[in-house]
Amino acid sequence: MPTIKTKYLGELRTEATHLQSGTVLLTDAPTDNHGRGEAFSPSDLVAGALGSCMITIMGIVARRDEIDLVGTELEITKVMTAELPRRIAQVEVLLEMVTDRELAREEKAKLERAAHTCPVALSLHPDIEQVVRFNWKVAQEV
Repeated sequence: MPTIKTKYLGELRTEATHLQSGTVLLTDAPTDNHGRGEAFSPSDLVAGALGSCMITIMGIVARRDEIDLVGTELEITKVMTAELPRRIAQVEVLLEMVTDRELAREEKAKLERAAHTCPVALSLHPDIEQVVRFNWKVAQEV
């Protein structure tokens, strides 16, 4: 059964519908590639999927280990190649980890390992460099 149905709307824009939920997402070509840059580009979604996947898998591990990650945020920087063919060269992910308590080194390592082994991270081509940094803070410190 299909997961997503995507329609080309013209002017380098698409509309993707998540069939189970009905959620709609628009994409637009970036301004540096003939587009208007008025929505996520398809390559932005790849970079965003990496970050979302990392924190989702970390959330699964954290829930199992009774660690609260609410308030955690990530910043993602996508770097495209300068030469043709155009492709993603690097994705930088900065995770501002907020926890409910001070974590032991082993707990942090387990969560970081979960991020690095999320399905999207493991699915990206090895030529795409994944630069991932974690900054750990306890909620009271924020």
